[in-house]
Amino acid sequence: MKIGELATKTGCDVETIRYYEKSGILAAPERTSNGYREYQAHHQERLQFIRHCRSLQMSLADIRILLDLQSNAAAGCQSVDNLLDSHIVEVQARVKMLLNLEQQLLTLRDQCSGPHSTRDCGILQNLNVPTDEHGCVCHDKFQ
Repeated sequence: MKIGELATKTGCDVETIRYYEKSGILAAPERTSNGYREYQAHHQERLQFIRHCRSLQMSLADIRILLDLQSNAAAGCQSVDNLLDSHIVEVQARVKMLLNLEQQLLTLRDQCSGPHSTRDCGILQNLNVPTDEHGCVCHDKFQ
């Protein structure tokens, strides 16, 4: 199959397929006599595996590790478990950060109640307040 057909079957952009090839995460296909890439079923399977991992927000480095582990059928799956556990910890940290962001936005939204001029907008006024690297308001910087 040609790259366009592979892209359609997997829902993956053609440029992304080329990028995966360039990065070595997807094996380069054989080329036909006229120079077109000729993909096989194993390319589609690998690309679907990569896309599933990416949908789980896994990095290409982690996907490469999983692909290496997958190709070693005799190995135990403890390394896979460890990689997934590490990814879960990262996701939990992002969730915590997003919940903090949500709370900051809700607090900011509460600063403005009712229609009035932007000059009197509590949200705009509070966006001028200095924050630390975590986005926390630094009240002591006003003194």
